[in-house]
Order: sequence, then structure tokens, then C-alpha cells
Amino acid sequence: MTNAEPDFNLDDELEATDDWDSEELETDLSDSWPDEPDPEDVTTGEMDLAERHQLRRVASLRTELEDITEVEYRQLRLERVVLVGVWTEGTVEDAENSMAELALLAETAGSEVLDAIYQRRQSPDPATYVGRGKVEGIAEIVAASGADTVICDGELAPSQLRNLEDRLKVKVVDRTALILDIFAQHAKSGEAQAQTELAQLNYMKQRLRGWGGNLSRQAGGRVAGGAGIGGRGPGETKIETDRRRINTRIVKLRRELREMKGTRDTKRQERRRHHIPSVSIAGYTNAGKSSLLNRLTDAGVLVEDALFATLDPTTRRTTTADGRVYTMSDTVGFVRHLPHQLVEAFRSTLEEVADSDLVLHVVDGSHPDPEGQLVAVREVFAEIGAGDVPELVVINKADAADPMVLARLRQREPHSVVVSAKTGEGIAEALRVIEGELPRPDVEFKALVPYERGDLINRLHQHGEIASMEHTGEGTVVVGRANEDLAGELAAYALG
Repeated sequence: MTNAEPDFNLDDELEATDDWDSEELETDLSDSWPDEPDPEDVTTGEMDLAERHQLRRVASLRTELEDITEVEYRQLRLERVVLVGVWTEGTVEDAENSMAELALLAETAGSEVLDAIYQRRQSPDPATYVGRGKVEGIAEIVAASGADTVICDGELAPSQLRNLEDRLKVKVVDRTALILDIFAQHAKSGEAQAQTELAQLNYMKQRLRGWGGNLSRQAGGRVAGGAGIGGRGPGETKIETDRRRINTRIVKLRRELREMKGTRDTKRQERRRHHIPSVSIAGYTNAGKSSLLNRLTDAGVLVEDALFATLDPTTRRTTTADGRVYTMSDTVGFVRHLPHQLVEAFRSTLEEVADSDLVLHVVDGSHPDPEGQLVAVREVFAEIGAGDVPELVVINKADAADPMVLARLRQREPHSVVVSAKTGEGIAEALRVIEGELPRPDVEFKALVPYERGDLINRLHQHGEIASMEHTGEGTVVVGRANEDLAGELAAYALG
């Protein structure tokens, strides 16, 4: 789980984890690893998936004294947590769905859920999140189950965090910290790591007071432990030092992200200059966006049945049935109450959705509350300025969904298609609808193109629409539509 310390450094944590892997496991488990696949026989996504699951596939561990079973290994390694929620609106089913999602988030972060409880209130308690009497009950559950962490289904104020930890005597984290922790584990590229660290620092900066008054070191004399002369007077407290260091790091990360954003904007402008339409795949986390991209374009990106498996957007160039070129991009998944810090940090990445010509809004048809997923994702669309982008709802996982639920979703979302990225069901229809939704060139033309200008014919196939084409003795008579730049080049060969 997230370690609430202001000097948090993700790179140091990753290096320490790598050292532990190599020093502790390499000697004793050298014979138990499965044979590594030939790099030429697997895609990038499959290699990433194998790497991510490498430690989880250990069947047993060997110590100097005895074998440890996989169950015992999980008990040693996984953080034991109790989930706590406050139900303020909606139905009981909504509350239970929210707690089920929190359990999935906790498991994704690498923990074992021991118990989950929630309370019906008009609003969370300003001091302890749940009612003060309920805190004692939670403390009993924590003590009886042996949990070492409590996860709250909401964003806690620093005072709530401190009060709960004082009374429960275990670590307490909120939903925002949990999601940030998952992002930190899954971030691979430099941009994703910088975005995640920026979100973490913005979250931690507001909670430096949560670690208590022991961080203040301005007092002198006996109060300061005998610091005496030279320890009194105005100075910088530990909290101020930490806040200054965090602000310095935030400025550096924002500068790095601006540079990365410049590279992304350059590529986007290049596609616009060549009038290449763009399609973005967006939706709730674990709805099957990466699987759909693989099915539509053979992208070979990482696919895993886990929340927030994809943090690095992937763009693939593909063509329509009639040869027109367009791009398709996978994006970061969304979730209910997505932390504002993450939306701000990943804004440059999410701009791919706002600037696209079509959004494929993927929803999990087998989820208990697919309508809730649609609402949550559209709230993020509005926040990033993508509310006016043409949208096609893709209801995924048709092979596992209830037909009644699929019929209900189709009625609610008339402009939708039902597919299964796993089996390929409905993919052909989805492609046909996507190609029909792509923007069409503006200018109609009829031209006699000389045979030595075959490059124009090739560009018409890629970026225009050809209604008819006839080969004559003088050249090729072409009728169709093209963008303004290409139509301007064809003007020299125009026919009346």
C-alpha cells in the first residue's frame, strides 16, 4: 500500500525490489522458473504480462529449514486489509457494488481482503469518517482478524486519517491513496512514472500535517531536547522543509511533462497535417479496451484481467476496408471517483481522447452495474473537454454477459454495438460502424490523372474517397472526395 512519507521515491523502491528479487530468489528458485519464451515468438504485451506475473507464479519457496507452500507465501507477502465504506445515497446494491470495486482495487494493489463493512449515513463524519461509535466496532474487527491496514471508500481529510489511525492503531489509507498506489506499481514508461509521481506529490503535500506535531523543530532550550543556544528563534520547520522539497520536485516533474507533451503534440499535429482521422478507445478500467485494440488492429499490447493494467497509451495505424488510413489509440481506464490529482497529472495523455475524431466508449456488459460505468466515464469526458466528441458505445464481453442486460443497454444506448474481444463476436460489425463514422473528405473532384502521377492515386486511396476510377489512353479518370490540400493538387488535372 502507499507509504505516507514525504520523501517517497518510486525509483528507489523499484530498485530495492529488483535487488530483493535477484538476491533472495535467484539461488533457491533457479530450477523452478518456467522456460522463458523465445522473444521472437511473443508480442510485447505477452512479454510484459509474463514479467508482471513472474513472482505470482511461484508454486513454492525454499528456506534453509523447510518448504513454504504457496498459501503460506501469500500470507507472508500480502497486506491484510479491512474495507470500510459510508453509504450516503443510492440503493443497497449501489453500496455493495462500490465495496466490491474497492475490494478489486485492494487486491490489485497486492493485499488480502479480510472483511468489508459499510455504514448508512447522510454524510461522512467530519472527525472519523464513520460514526464515532462504529470506530470501536472496526477496532474490534481489526484486532480479531489480525488486519494491518484499513482502507476507506472515500477521500479522507488529514484530520480524519490521523484520528482513525490513533484509534485503530493500524495504518489507514483512503481510496485516492489506493488508486495512486496501483498507478505507481503499473507505471512503466518515463511519462507514466512522472505523471503518477506528480499525482502522488500533490496528494501528499496536502497531508503533511497528518503525521503529527513531532515534525516541528523550531523550539529551543529544554523543550527541544536540550538544543539550547543556536536552536531557538525563527527557522524552517521539518514540515516546511518537506513542503519546499515537494514543491521543487513538482516544478521539475511539470517541466519534464511539458517537454513530453511537446513531443506528443508534434506527432498529433503531423497526423492532422496529413488529415489522418483518429479513433480513441476509452472507458472504465478492465472493460477490455486493450483486448479490443488487439482484436481491431493486431497491436499486441499488454492484456491482463486487472484494474489499471494499461497506463501507457498505445497508438496503432490501421486502414479501412477501402484503404483509407486512420489511427486507433488505447487510453488509461477510468473509475468511479477518479482522483482529481490523476486527471490533472494525466491530462496530456487524456487529451488524445478530446482531440480524436471518434471515441469508442467501451463498457463491460458482464459488470453488475454497466450503467454506472457509463456515467462515471462520461463525467471524466466532461472534465477533460471531450464531451462533444462523437461517441460509439461498444458493449464488450458479450460472451459472459446476460442477454437481458445486453438488450437493456442497447435500448439505453441506441448508437452502440455488442462485441466480444475475447471470441471475436461482433468485431466485423464494429469495424463497419467505425469506418462509417470516420470523417469524410470535404471537396468533391473529377480529374484525369496522368499515369506518371501514380503517387496522387496512392494518396487518394489512403486519404480520400474514390467513387469511380477508369483507365483511359490519356490517364486515369478519378471521381471522388478529397481534403483541401489533395484537391488543390488535383485541380491541375480537373475535368469539367
